[in-house]
Amino acid sequence: MGQIRMAVKGAEDDPTMARRWSGYKMYLERVTGLPVKLFEASDYNGVVQALASGQVDLAQLGAGSYANVDAQVGELVAPLMVIRQAEGNTGYYSVLLVNSSSPYRSLQDLRGKTLGYVDFNSTSGFLYPRHVMRQQGVEPDTYFGRTMMAGGQTQTVMSLVNGQFDGAMVMASGGSPEIGFTTGAHFTMARRGLIDIDDVRIVWTAGPMPNSPVVVRTDRNQAFIDLVRGALSVLPYDEPAIWDDIGQASGGDFASVDRAFYKDIIQMRSDDIAQRRGQPAREEK
Repeated sequence: MGQIRMAVKGAEDDPTMARRWSGYKMYLERVTGLPVKLFEASDYNGVVQALASGQVDLAQLGAGSYANVDAQVGELVAPLMVIRQAEGNTGYYSVLLVNSSSPYRSLQDLRGKTLGYVDFNSTSGFLYPRHVMRQQGVEPDTYFGRTMMAGGQTQTVMSLVNGQFDGAMVMASGGSPEIGFTTGAHFTMARRGLIDIDDVRIVWTAGPMPNSPVVVRTDRNQAFIDLVRGALSVLPYDEPAIWDDIGQASGGDFASVDRAFYKDIIQMRSDDIAQRRGQPAREEK
């Protein structure tokens, strides 16, 4: 391999993401001795198609996007590693936001109202919360008066604040529904001064769902695959400054995962597509 090609989603919702990818790039270049070329896609599907078509060697993407790739090429793309927080958690949450000035206090209050999703390939902003709503007896395709895709986490929150949606489905992490959250799209926007954190409130949560995996094309050199796995495994211990620079908390690390870790998400995506098309779902083996 003359170079490593890595696909990433554009940093539309987090200004630290450019630095994060730069940290990965410099570290992988030093460990492998190969130049790393970053392919920055403008949306979720761009990363999905780059992986499925073999244009890149590895990527970090959401669980729902990985399920999309799996449906297209199966074992040609496999998860390698996932971020594990210091507490041992390997998941995050979907939260339903409303404007604090609104009267809405629960999911039930939003019946017949407008809802903003992030993207069809978003786990927290589309796939996972729809699955949980159905488990709770709410059919998301008919429960709301109108639903729309905003295209990204930042766009979804901003559209909510600007009054385009009554509710918005986005991600949150760094906590739990019981103790509250410390990170997520609306927290990032508040730090950037785009909104006041008190402008929005959470009225419903779903999760935890599996964290975003680092995935690799399995038709690449096995020595390369093993080297990437090993490099990521030791990164937080050998290079704590880089670990901090890419936005990870002290005490966390990378944990090895495989397709089985995302089996439920793969089935959820199949179920959701079947539900929208009115067809039986394909049973995940």
